[in-house]
Amino acid sequence: MSLIHLRGLGIVSPRQLFQDLDLTIHATDRIGLIAGNGAGKTTLLRCVARQMETGAGEITYRRGLRVGFVEQDVPANLIDLTMTEAIRRALPPAEREAQAWKIGLVLDMLDTPAEMRERTLSALSGGWQRLALIARVWVTDPDVLLLDEPTNHLDLQRLGVLEDWINHATEGVAMVIASHDRQFLDSCTNRTLFLRADESRVYAHPFSRARQLLADDDAARETKLARDAKEADRLRRSAGHLRNVGINSGSDTWLKKSKQLADRAETIEQSLRPLVESQTGEIRLINRGTHAKVLIAMDDVAIATPDRRMLFRTGTLKIFQRDRVVVTGANGIGKSLFVRLLRRAIEGDAVPGITVSPTVVVGYLDQQMSQLPSARTLLGFVAGQFRLGDQRSVSLLAAAGFDYDTQRRPIDRLSPGQKARLGLLALRLTEPNFYLMDEPTNHVDIVGQERLEAEILAHEATCVLVSHDRFFVRSIGTRVLSIEGGRMREVEVC
Repeated sequence: MSLIHLRGLGIVSPRQLFQDLDLTIHATDRIGLIAGNGAGKTTLLRCVARQMETGAGEITYRRGLRVGFVEQDVPANLIDLTMTEAIRRALPPAEREAQAWKIGLVLDMLDTPAEMRERTLSALSGGWQRLALIARVWVTDPDVLLLDEPTNHLDLQRLGVLEDWINHATEGVAMVIASHDRQFLDSCTNRTLFLRADESRVYAHPFSRARQLLADDDAARETKLARDAKEADRLRRSAGHLRNVGINSGSDTWLKKSKQLADRAETIEQSLRPLVESQTGEIRLINRGTHAKVLIAMDDVAIATPDRRMLFRTGTLKIFQRDRVVVTGANGIGKSLFVRLLRRAIEGDAVPGITVSPTVVVGYLDQQMSQLPSARTLLGFVAGQFRLGDQRSVSLLAAAGFDYDTQRRPIDRLSPGQKARLGLLALRLTEPNFYLMDEPTNHVDIVGQERLEAEILAHEATCVLVSHDRFFVRSIGTRVLSIEGGRMREVEVC
């Protein structure tokens, strides 16, 4: 059963995001939506959710269709509400009492502990906030569920719960899922839409298989373009030869044939539209190196909340040059606090139990990109922070995927993915020999994730990072530290 039809959809904002998009969403669809940072995924979801107008084309809906949209961020008017109350307010006021049972049901389905349900959203981790937003939409009984980066900030346990819920508890609800989590997409989708500026593609397969088919189609298209270009060039040369013959002989027949060949060449040339590559830009790192073998040593350091509630102890731990240490654990268990404590110690604060080599130069990245000055423009930040001059800064930002207009916007107007790429550029310009990163792949598109993996491996970068991205961890991790039961323990890399 078809639920939604997209016909000839296009958006320019201010550059062309996508055009001539045709898509039918059926009741059984779980569509993975794939695109680069800033390439229109959220814009498309908002159009389908009736939150913004399309630039071209139309969207038609089955009569009475209910569309639920789970956005990435918690609305300001909900942040101080408890999880239960935030979900309750998604229900129509007249139905809140009678339909209150739905709240407990969906929270049970998402395996939510009782103590979490009465905490304010502001006091919850990013992962629990994501699940609260999903629960808010689910209690409204949508026929189509639009999920914008649902896995961001989720720990491995919550990822498993979400995957299980999607695959076993949401039958009959169509989904469109914008995500950069490759394993999640393979587990939870049955179709894939690659959103592109020139020609979007849809495949009846999950991400990994669809991506291989896309690569094959792109290669075939490039081969055909090269072949057609050669044919157009041959026709042009033949037309020129016949034209000279016609002029020299005074033959209208040869001139007419020359024009026919030239017209055929022009028709072919007009079809030679090269594949428009993603404009998300490059990701590059650097490693200035160090002679120290041990960069950081920890002697049973206590990690506690600001109100001194003990979370876990590190035990005795050393981080050696070229170690790529991945820290894992449940949401709210203290991973980010651990990263911030390491940063304080590296930057010179006396932290009991932590010894840092004086040669360590840290490159730091957190989930919220708090190291970026939100009120400054991109150009002002890069030129001023790193003293590079405007011309060099413009070139670096352009290579990272930021056009002229974007470079002159305040940082707080960037999308989460764009902020992540700016943060990674700033990381590189710091020229560190030790990378300290909290969820570095959050909001970074799949091509960017793969580029980040390649750069870490190519530069043999020493790093400590928090990540729940299973592809990423398997690709780069040499050591895994798991936090559980009040202790940090080294476990085998899976």
